[in-house]
Amino acid sequence: MVHVGFYDPSVGEGLYESHMNFFVAATDVKEAKTKTLGITEFKDKKMHIDGIKEISSVDGYKVVLKKGYEEKKGQTLSYNESKKL
Repeated sequence: MVHVGFYDPSVGEGLYESHMNFFVAATDVKEAKTKTLGITEFKDKKMHIDGIKEISSVDGYKVVLKKGYEEKKGQTLSYNESKKL
């Protein structure tokens, strides 16, 4: 997970720093940085990297990446939809 920051002139005249995370598959943190620097949105918004975290487990589950799987879009819920859960 690469945590990035950027200043958006359309929000508060660019005074406030916005943040987001990119999740990239990489063999190490250096490769994760390199891949992130190549992301179009990262370059277009003149983002910078605030931090990088290797994710190896989530809630007691080991994260395993297997190459060759077809990418599937996960379920997305809006703010109101998620409140109803």
